[in-house]
Amino acid sequence: MASMRDIRRRIRTARNIQQITKALQMVAAARLQRAQSRAAAARPYVHEMAVVMGHLAAAGIEIEHPLLEVREPANIGIVLITSDRGMAGSYNVNVIRTASELVASYDKSSVKFVTVGRKGRMFLARRGFQIAADFPMPSSEVNFADARDVSRTVQNMFERREVDRVIVVYTRFVSAVSHRVTSLQLLPIAPVQVGETVKLEEYIFEPAPQKLLASLLPRYIDNQIYEAMLESLASEHGARMAAMRAATDNASEMIDRLTLDFNRARQAAITKEIAEIVSGAEALK
Repeated sequence: MASMRDIRRRIRTARNIQQITKALQMVAAARLQRAQSRAAAARPYVHEMAVVMGHLAAAGIEIEHPLLEVREPANIGIVLITSDRGMAGSYNVNVIRTASELVASYDKSSVKFVTVGRKGRMFLARRGFQIAADFPMPSSEVNFADARDVSRTVQNMFERREVDRVIVVYTRFVSAVSHRVTSLQLLPIAPVQVGETVKLEEYIFEPAPQKLLASLLPRYIDNQIYEAMLESLASEHGARMAAMRAATDNASEMIDRLTLDFNRARQAAITKEIAEIVSGAEALK
């Protein structure tokens, strides 16, 4: 059995860890509320933008645009969204595993990654994947400018024919304890289905429909990236909050076990001292 000094030291260490994990849990919970609200607010805008594009497409408008060009996917681009920091349970592991499975059937030389977040970049760099661009993942708040930088990078890669298909892999926020890894094709932009037939004469376009749709396409990609980053950030905070709560509970259980061991050791020491005193008294008689 460990000495009382060792047990006391371990209790003190466990309490320090418990304080740290409790603080991280509270910070993650506060940030989760803001991130969840922003992710929920972005969903209707992205959906309505898709509906507008679907209406334009259903109106019989034909347009040629580099972002609509369908090519044989000889080279594939992956936008991988992870976090800059760890201590978030299996959050990063799950999204990295999905991306790895996605490119498993491709030759490594034909895959180019655009990473958002340090954890994904570190994983891919150690395994020799091509990283065409790397962006940090904000830990507190995602700005539209952050997403636009990522979006412009992948659009330029597609238009320069460096990649023939672009897929974003991110974690979609469901609830504080539930997150779903999602892969979405960004480029080429697939036709949006709105589930209804729209006649051209029902709309008056200003500017011309072709010019309007050409202007909306890059913005549509910007918003897809923006929503993916917002969803990922909310998922990250939810995963970290859950992981830190579990760590805090584990530390509490460890403190209870060590306290019990300490009391037993102290009781044994007291019993031994009493026995020695009694033995000494008997020897003096």
